[in-house]
Amino acid sequence: MNINDNPYRFILNPDLNRIDWQKVSTLFKDINWKTRLPEEISGAFRLSSITLFVYDKEEIIGFGRAISDGRYYAILADIVVDPNYQGKGIGRRLVNELNAELTGYHFVTLSAAPGADKFYQQLGWKKQKTAFIFPQGPKQLRQHCERTLEQLESNGA
Repeated sequence: MNINDNPYRFILNPDLNRIDWQKVSTLFKDINWKTRLPEEISGAFRLSSITLFVYDKEEIIGFGRAISDGRYYAILADIVVDPNYQGKGIGRRLVNELNAELTGYHFVTLSAAPGADKFYQQLGWKKQKTAFIFPQGPKQLRQHCERTLEQLESNGA
C-alpha cells in the first residue's frame, strides 16, 4: 500500500483540548515505554513546537511531536504507533511529516527507542558521533548508553 493512500487521518497541530490524553497514556503503556500520566503528557505536548496525531476514524492510533528553538535545533520526540497498526507505514509517515516541518534547521535529531535503529536508518537518519545523554536512571543508562571500557572490564567482557 502506498503511504499516501493509507486510510488514516494525520492531523498536524490539532486543538490539544480535544485530544484524549488517557488514550495517549495507554498507547505509551502498550509499547512498553515508561508510564506517563495524561496531565503530564498534555503539558509536554502543549510546550512542543509541532504535534502530529494519527486517527483511524475517531480513535488515536499514533502521534509524534517536535521540540525546537524555532531556527537552529529541533528534536523529534514520542514517535508512537499503536502495536496493532505497526507495519502499515504510519510511523514512517509520522517521522517524515514531522521532519518536513523542520526544513532549514541546523540540527534535527531524535532519540530512538531501543531496537528502532534500523527503522530510522531506513528513513535516512544517521547515528551521530557526538551525541550525549545524561542518564536519568539505571534503565536509561542500560538502554541508551554505550558501555564504557571500565564497565566492559568489570563484567569480564
